[in-house]
Amino acid sequence: MKTAAVKTYKKKKNYKLLFWLLPFMVFVLLFNYVPLFGWSISFFQYTPGSSLSAENFVGLKYFKQFFLDTVDMWRVIKNTLTFAVLNLIVMPLPLVFAILLNEVPHKGYSKFVQSITTFPNFISWVIVYSLAFSLFSTDGVINSILMGMGVISKPTNVLSSASSVYWFQTCLGIWKSLGWSSIVYLAAISGIPQELYEAASVDGAGRFQQMLHVTLPGIAETFIVLLLLSIGNFISVGFDQYFIFQNPVTLKKLEVLDLYVYRLGLINKSYSYSTAIGMIKSVISLVMIFGTNQLAKKIRGNTII
Repeated sequence: MKTAAVKTYKKKKNYKLLFWLLPFMVFVLLFNYVPLFGWSISFFQYTPGSSLSAENFVGLKYFKQFFLDTVDMWRVIKNTLTFAVLNLIVMPLPLVFAILLNEVPHKGYSKFVQSITTFPNFISWVIVYSLAFSLFSTDGVINSILMGMGVISKPTNVLSSASSVYWFQTCLGIWKSLGWSSIVYLAAISGIPQELYEAASVDGAGRFQQMLHVTLPGIAETFIVLLLLSIGNFISVGFDQYFIFQNPVTLKKLEVLDLYVYRLGLINKSYSYSTAIGMIKSVISLVMIFGTNQLAKKIRGNTII
């Protein structure tokens, strides 16, 4: 009787948890899956406000246009892949930062540093642009200081320099996300048994050797999982940052795939073509996610999905 009562109690508890989860499931359904019905306009020469039944069916016309648009499309793909590769290159930085932060003996100071570096993640890109403009524009603080010290003879506006786009935007992304991205590594480090550090200390390992042979292997699997997930989202490099920092000089190098779809759909009113590009992007991301999942199975012995 007690066993049956326990099972009944667990079932009721699970139903309560499912009930609390239901609003979030509805939210995901409405904003992630219901809009997928809009993909149908990519097969029609769609005009806003009219019914699809009254539009001309064009089949795969706009999908073919994606591969034939060699003037703009390949430039956009180049920009997207460049930022994606740069993001992969700098991906170990939060891991290194978390390890170094964990080695700080004064915990109050380490928490202060963690809070300061995490805060930029909650700043909107509009505010980030305002700060960057105040610092790096022609009349900004950096140019004023360098000219006052005699380091440069004339100011340089990094925000309007096409040659500085890739590295400058990557550095801004690092500054904004470094502290926030390191949280998952700090959590993984906290899960490493202290007995391993004590055993390494007994064996004569110093702090650097403990960091190298205990901490790093302890969070290596976390890094691999995040790396594989980032590969699955390889062509999704974001929109907000590049939309805010674009200008006539830097647009050709800042226009990534998401920004290009926005320009086509909402500015040039090419709804069908922009929808087709979005579909292709989603299919590529889906293929990469499942490919990454199989790669994870070979590397780790189990999948991430």
